[in-house]
Amino acid sequence: MKKLAASSAFCLIAAALSGAASANELARFDSRKIAVTGLNFALSPSSSESRIHLNRSMIATPSKPSARRLTIPTSGGPSAAVRHVIATAEAGGKGYDAVQHGARIKPPKRPTGMTIGEIYRWIAATPGQQHAIGRYQFIPNTLKTLVAEAGLNRNDVFTPQVQDLLADFLLEDAGFTPFMQGKISRHRFMENLARIWAGLPTSTGRSYYHGHAGNRAVITWNEFDSHMKSIFDSSLRGTS
Repeated sequence: MKKLAASSAFCLIAAALSGAASANELARFDSRKIAVTGLNFALSPSSSESRIHLNRSMIATPSKPSARRLTIPTSGGPSAAVRHVIATAEAGGKGYDAVQHGARIKPPKRPTGMTIGEIYRWIAATPGQQHAIGRYQFIPNTLKTLVAEAGLNRNDVFTPQVQDLLADFLLEDAGFTPFMQGKISRHRFMENLARIWAGLPTSTGRSYYHGHAGNRAVITWNEFDSHMKSIFDSSLRGTS
């Protein structure tokens, strides 16, 4: 008999299941031997000793991941002040419309006027160059991950509000909430931020990504520490 690929075998199973009368009805298959990568799958209802029964509960149905929830305030407060420090180091005066200076081919429109889908198309059409974009200089893989976590889609516009939301997910990844609860120190939080944003310094004074793709810290550790201390002094959270 002609050998079938593993995917073909499972397509046969799926086809039979789609015609089942109810969710609990057992799927049964005509007698045949299917050789797959050296293993024989016997699908033969006429021979009880080699019959395979499957019901729908045994087949995993992929589900769309639910959006990640944030506890960081959406506007104002210390998170907004931290974002401002990050943006100063990452985007400079271009702000929400910043594009990495190493990008030879810039987007066709201002980033804040583009949909997320348009940004993806620009990235796909310009391989081999830097693609960090927006006030927080999101790189492609990070952007796609954050968009999914935020429950956004390709039709959403890359507005300042959207960019702030995505940045807040990264603040949370760096330990914003544990820091505010006094569970990690300010310096630990700062080190974590520097592992996300290359323009920020680590305690060594250098970017965590120093020299990689031209990255360097654009402020000193003392400047970074002074800004962060000023932001959080009033909250009396964390220790240095």
